[in-house]
Amino acid sequence: MLGAAASQLTPYPSWLNTGDNTWQLVAATFVGLMSLPGLAVLYASIVQKKWAVNVLAMMFAGFSLVLIAWVLWSYKMGFGSTSIGGGVHNGVQTQLTGVGWVKHFFENFVGKPGGITGAADEQSQAVSAANTAVPFHFPTTTLAYFQFVFAAITPLLFLGSVLGRIKFSAWCLLVPLWSTCVYCVDAFLLWGGGYFAQEGALDFSGGYVIHMSAGVSGFVAAWVLGPRLLRDRQHAVPNNLVIAAVGAGILWLGWNGFNGGDPYYAGADAAAAVVNTNIATAVGVVVWMAMDAWLSKSKKPTFLGGVNGMICGLVGITPCAGFVNGRGAIYIGVICTVIVWFAWNYLSKVRPFSKVDDALGVIYTHGIAGLFGGLLLGIFGDPNTLELGCGKLDNVGQVVNTSANAAASQSSFITAHGGCTPFGVGGLMYTGSAHQLWEQTRAAIWVICWSAVVTFILMKLIGLVLRGARYSDEILEVGDLAIHDEEAFPDETFASRTSSVSAFELAGLTGSKSPPLGSESPPAGER
Repeated sequence: MLGAAASQLTPYPSWLNTGDNTWQLVAATFVGLMSLPGLAVLYASIVQKKWAVNVLAMMFAGFSLVLIAWVLWSYKMGFGSTSIGGGVHNGVQTQLTGVGWVKHFFENFVGKPGGITGAADEQSQAVSAANTAVPFHFPTTTLAYFQFVFAAITPLLFLGSVLGRIKFSAWCLLVPLWSTCVYCVDAFLLWGGGYFAQEGALDFSGGYVIHMSAGVSGFVAAWVLGPRLLRDRQHAVPNNLVIAAVGAGILWLGWNGFNGGDPYYAGADAAAAVVNTNIATAVGVVVWMAMDAWLSKSKKPTFLGGVNGMICGLVGITPCAGFVNGRGAIYIGVICTVIVWFAWNYLSKVRPFSKVDDALGVIYTHGIAGLFGGLLLGIFGDPNTLELGCGKLDNVGQVVNTSANAAASQSSFITAHGGCTPFGVGGLMYTGSAHQLWEQTRAAIWVICWSAVVTFILMKLIGLVLRGARYSDEILEVGDLAIHDEEAFPDETFASRTSSVSAFELAGLTGSKSPPLGSESPPAGER
């Protein structure tokens, strides 16, 4: 008889599932591509060409700043295993009963800040109160990177509200401060096992934490900054709709990772979330373009209208992608798009919306769509659409799948047995109960208020530090050239005068008495 197997080198520990780990990293990369280049080229293409470089610069800087803060302190604030106050300790929620709501709220408010740059931090099994039912099947760095790309895209979304006047330096201060003070708090409360998660509020992939928060924060920041130049508002002409289509397409398909990665496992619910996402998005595109064709003054379908509908569908389905069925996805796509279309065309003419210059309408396509998507989960959540079913796990949390294991069958997976109850969401339409809708409403009110108040305070503080958070009108008249000394579409004159070797220096080097043909310095009025 052979003795115990000798220890040998292995590429991964027993708790790691290669399928789950691979899908989570791929999904994270999809979401990262939504920011760079997806959102970057979309926003840079639908603004005036004098602002294209500024948009790109702020996108890349914002993405980088969030990552640096994420690995040094903020990941653990949003998804760490222990909260400040100890309501969550080592990944376990300790105050599910018998605690007053004030104590319960503040001791489950945010995680303890800390870095994840050590070897043990990067390669140990991920632990978070975000998921207490089944152990994570991948290391901390997989979870951290997946959640980072969500954290990064959120401030980049509300850049659309403030572009065309915010200082680059103000943006570089706002992004890490806002991510720390707003995003991490909301993420822990709803995703990291904090108060609202324990109360039963749900946000499958960020309708509240990302989109509604971005919409509200962008709106408040735009209010504090004041409007763009009148000429910029009156002549806000996109500079390249073809490239905008590329960015929009990357955003759409990248959302497969956005929603498909949030079950945390490469299982059946991941596939359902991906399909539901695409259903709602397609519905949003068609509904918005149809409403443009039938109800707008021009009676013409527009490409940018289709992009708005696409975003409405994507954002609306995000809080419930893995909790509703395909019919629910259709309903959500229609309802969110119709509501936002009317808000975009009519609510924008009513105070306070008419008094705030939200440059790209983020409050509508992200804020309002995210709000209603989250609320509609309380109506269309299907208890038979399962994020987690019942099966048999071994001692490291891996699913045991053998012919002798009846619990691995589909019928047992969806049926409660042996103390296991499959996890789905019971909306009003299926259960007759408004409890989930109530929990969604409470969480929405919190995210709106917290995002608005903290963003207002941060913008005021940044304005004091920098003696104003917006550029002077003289700089705003010029745009990219004045701020970055670059243009997205430079003409020959600009290329000549910014060359490292001037035309006159070149003439001296070649022995010519005059500059080469075509390299004359431009008239003073064109500089």
